[in-house]
Amino acid sequence: MFQQQVYIINTVLMMLDALCVIAAGYSGYYLRAFFFENSLYLDGQIFIASVLVVMFINNYSMGKFELYSDNTPPNTLSLLWSICKAVIVTFVFITTAIFLLQIEEYTRTFLLLFSAFTFIFIALQRIIARFYIDRISKNRFNARKLLVVGNLSRGKIVSDMLENQLSWGHEVVGRLTSHQEENGIGETMGTIDDLPNVLREKAIDEVIFTLSGDRNINLTRHIDICRKMGVPARILPALWTPGIHPLSVEKCQEVPFLTLHVDNFNATGLLYKRILDIVGSLVGTITFLIMYPFVAIAIKSDSSGPVLFKQRRKGQHGRVFNLYKFRSMYINAEELKQDLMSKNVMNGAMFKLKDDPRITRVGKWLRKNSLDEFPQFVNVLKGEMSLVGTRPPTLEEVERYNPEHLKRIAAKPGLTGLWQISGRNKITDFDKVVELDCKYLENWRFVDDIKILAKTIWVVLHRKGAL
Repeated sequence: MFQQQVYIINTVLMMLDALCVIAAGYSGYYLRAFFFENSLYLDGQIFIASVLVVMFINNYSMGKFELYSDNTPPNTLSLLWSICKAVIVTFVFITTAIFLLQIEEYTRTFLLLFSAFTFIFIALQRIIARFYIDRISKNRFNARKLLVVGNLSRGKIVSDMLENQLSWGHEVVGRLTSHQEENGIGETMGTIDDLPNVLREKAIDEVIFTLSGDRNINLTRHIDICRKMGVPARILPALWTPGIHPLSVEKCQEVPFLTLHVDNFNATGLLYKRILDIVGSLVGTITFLIMYPFVAIAIKSDSSGPVLFKQRRKGQHGRVFNLYKFRSMYINAEELKQDLMSKNVMNGAMFKLKDDPRITRVGKWLRKNSLDEFPQFVNVLKGEMSLVGTRPPTLEEVERYNPEHLKRIAAKPGLTGLWQISGRNKITDFDKVVELDCKYLENWRFVDDIKILAKTIWVVLHRKGAL
């Protein structure tokens, strides 16, 4: 119910913000015409279009500054500062667009008035909304009364969180502890055994259980008490602790499942990522096929062996696939690897050499220009790899992984990634590689893939290839 209220409130706030922008646009338009000119100076269609653009961009900016989140601002000054930043970003964008499009009808006075009225109207509207939510709605007769039941620390976390939760009226009326020794500490009203009496004596609209998984407490019995007395119950999973990856409840054919997320991917994001992979890999595969005859001649003329190098690698969650590259080493490179292990510059499971003697003359040129990896676009097209991800490890590398290292193969490996654009030639600690890979997984956003691809192109153009 909390999220439904947040959605409704923020939808109303977005509409009110949009109306404030429209009112600000017309106020600035007519005020300038009244004081500075005798006639209206801006074409009506251009004016309406610009107001609509400002309206949408401003709503987007306010969302980025968390003005449509599920938390109430800590104070009025913080609220006004966030609104100010959103309005500044909006009008910097609009001013830049006007300059680039060379729309001469616009005047500095109108833009100044438009931006000032936008801030004033939205600020007044938000202050009124904040006053209503914090002072009137919370204290109205039908405001939702909440009772928190759990151990002292978890109960306080939830109580503090609910105090800042955006809603149209709720109040934490008290807490019951799960242990007798915590009774009387802070704002506790008793223990969990007092639940039936509290529900009978006080107006309680919902009970929130925040137990820490103590097997001595029969949670089912207490939930059944709530059910019999007609009071809804909400449960904070015992698995949850502050700072861990988020938990969510998902339904499959009406059966609820508690899901522990280990990365930031979702179905929509993965769809966009796959579309980007298909488009990028088609371009890359066509380029690979065009360059193949020329690279093949160079490789064959330099050393004996196949043009393409094929090696078994581990992909997402240990799926084994054949990775393709233009051969950049002598044909007996894998046999020589054992003799070179003592020269490994990496600390940990990964193997890397500086000035590797197994690399051919043409191979050095291919690696310097990052051309040896073009065949991997075929792996991306087949769905075995992604354009952006983690480096695909060999089978023997994974055998030496510690359990925490396996997280780096929780997603599809990529042609490029955060490690590749973070000075990989200077990284000699495998744990640092894992840290960068996990950072990518945990904070993933689709726009990050675009940024990494852009930086990769810059790295390749400046010939900062692999060792």
